[in-house]
Amino acid sequence: MPIDRSLLARGLAALDLPPDGLLFWGLCNYLDEIDRQNPALGLVKATTDELVIKHALDSLAPLPRIRIALDAAAAARGEPSRPPSLADLGSGAGLPGIPLALALPDASVDLIDRMTRRARFLEDILPLVPVPNVRVIENQVEHTRGSYDVVVFRAFRPFERKLFKRVFALCDPDGAVIAYKGKVDRARTELAAIEGLYSSAEIEPVAVPLLAEERCIVVMRPAPKT
Repeated sequence: MPIDRSLLARGLAALDLPPDGLLFWGLCNYLDEIDRQNPALGLVKATTDELVIKHALDSLAPLPRIRIALDAAAAARGEPSRPPSLADLGSGAGLPGIPLALALPDASVDLIDRMTRRARFLEDILPLVPVPNVRVIENQVEHTRGSYDVVVFRAFRPFERKLFKRVFALCDPDGAVIAYKGKVDRARTELAAIEGLYSSAEIEPVAVPLLAEERCIVVMRPAPKT
């Protein structure tokens, strides 16, 4: 069943994003391709409407806060010629990385996933979206090297100390790690497990259009390296 384009347009408008143009049509092509290949690859468990609401719109809902974090890191870095950088860890089907890359065309976005079939899917669909600012990296987070202005993920639950040491190592000292989470109370409990790895942490509620379920993000700054 094709993606409900009117549903997507309504959701984008509710987020103050253009309900047409490159972002809209890029998302349409992207979501249609997930829906087409999902039976064979098992990328996500979702109906077509859930792909729009629980995945595309959910990915884009924290966009204003992500923009703030990217701008803050760029200002602290003081290198205007270098594009802002973002990593999506455990990207899976490209969520939230591809929707964010479409909405942030001036940013360099790396999609990092350890599974070959997911990495191949991502590489195959890039020309269809298109997102020239995206690179696919097939690797485990623990073995990945780099330094990003913003590190995002939806895949890690619960927070786990050993893994998060590596997550914070991938973040620029002036950058931010932003975790997509569900309930605020659960996010607050999980933060306790990685105390000491961050210098500050804020839990911010997020409103996802057309979704009644609770959503939040956790915005963390890396602790100074010793």
